[in-house]
Amino acid sequence: MATGHRVRNRKPSAQPESENVSLIEIPDAHLIDRALRRVPERRRLLATPPLGSTTTAVHGDAGLPYLGRGLHYLRWGPAEMMDRYRRYGPVSLNTSLGIDRVLVCGPDAIDEVLGKRRRDFGQGWDYFIGPFFRRGLLLLEFDEHMFHRRIMQQAFTRDRLEAHLAALTPVTRTAIQRWVPRDDAAGRMVRLYPAIKELTLEIAGETFMAVDVGTERKALLDAFVDCTHAGLSIIRHSVPGGNWRAGLRGRKVLEEYFTAMLPRKRHAETPDFFSGLCHARTEDGAEFSDEDVVNHMIFLIMAAHDTTTTTATAVAYYLGKHPEWQQRVRAEVLAADHEIGSAAPAIADLDRLRDLDLVIKESLRLIPPVPGLVRRAVRDTEIAGHYIPAGTACDLAYSVNHVLPELWTRPEQFDPERFGEQRREDKSHRLAWLPFGAGAHKCIGMHFGTFEVKSVIAAMVRDYEWRIPQEYRMPWGFSTIPFPRDGAPVALRRR
Repeated sequence: MATGHRVRNRKPSAQPESENVSLIEIPDAHLIDRALRRVPERRRLLATPPLGSTTTAVHGDAGLPYLGRGLHYLRWGPAEMMDRYRRYGPVSLNTSLGIDRVLVCGPDAIDEVLGKRRRDFGQGWDYFIGPFFRRGLLLLEFDEHMFHRRIMQQAFTRDRLEAHLAALTPVTRTAIQRWVPRDDAAGRMVRLYPAIKELTLEIAGETFMAVDVGTERKALLDAFVDCTHAGLSIIRHSVPGGNWRAGLRGRKVLEEYFTAMLPRKRHAETPDFFSGLCHARTEDGAEFSDEDVVNHMIFLIMAAHDTTTTTATAVAYYLGKHPEWQQRVRAEVLAADHEIGSAAPAIADLDRLRDLDLVIKESLRLIPPVPGLVRRAVRDTEIAGHYIPAGTACDLAYSVNHVLPELWTRPEQFDPERFGEQRREDKSHRLAWLPFGAGAHKCIGMHFGTFEVKSVIAAMVRDYEWRIPQEYRMPWGFSTIPFPRDGAPVALRRR
């Protein structure tokens, strides 16, 4: 297990005992941290405002040649973005992989992009994941995005969500019960992240496709992983052994898999998402083409199982670090079990798990599975008085909003009660907390994802107890979606 991080120049609000300091302050525990901190600053302007403009130029640190600040982000994630916010303000130069980008932090600056000037910005995800998740819902923009979203909402009705919940509950309980044999009184060390990742793919097979992925599980899992990791590849060409080539190969595997299933899904309507997309119709009869269905399935399953895996891992980590909350969550889960008996839980039953809901929200605040949004200026515009030329890629780092002391009390502390009705710190600004994004591209599957995380954690607290040593700090790695570098080893003991 990791031994924790040491932090230089720690702000007075960051307490040494907090397991979240390295999410806010840049650590110097390892040689790589110290080496990255010694990279000299290369101050540069993005572009000079046109004559007569009242805007100012975006400035910042260009970082290393070509790599920019990319290695810093991969290592430090939200702490890197928070450091840049402190050094340069809400709008700064954010060069990486040879491209000048703009980093936008803080609720007011992000609100300009998502609200006041939203028609000035299209989606910017193509650069990272376009070749692997092309024409997924997140990669569409403006009227086309709204058209596809309107059709897709027919696959996310409450009736369909109830059917998905009924399908995922037995899969989740059975899989989690297998993690530690019933006769193993001493317990077992389980690497949570890969275990949950395999489980979420199994759930996806049941609820998204109504199939047992069986022997194809590993090939599909590898394909999704390769596509996700390729987006931040330093070498963005198809070379042997490279992440980019692996991602393209993974995309082909997924296309072939879903295309082969299409005729059957078109023929008969079933409760799963795949069938829902095949048969979704708007009131005026609009529907998806076969190509649309395949593209949306590849993107939806990636988004669902990757984000759910990270969130469930983070929740389990914090419950292990804070046993008093683990006990509170367990008590309400067992009380709910007693109330509904042998029946499968409905959405209303999961909604009543108040303590678990608070823990999930706090975990999403600290470790949002998608820590930012990517936009692209479609015309010359401005953000917070800074000149943004047409074509500029803008990274909206809303994870910075999640830890600003002016919005949250002691933001480095794990404190689920901050979301309780008496405090509601998430209402300090309408963009204080947005782990599911905001605006027109807000996550269409956020309710299903929350139900899935609740089902996974409920099954864990029902069957197991776990404690995580005080000195252990989750060594989060940061790419498109955060992940624990050590796989999140946790000693589970049967109750």
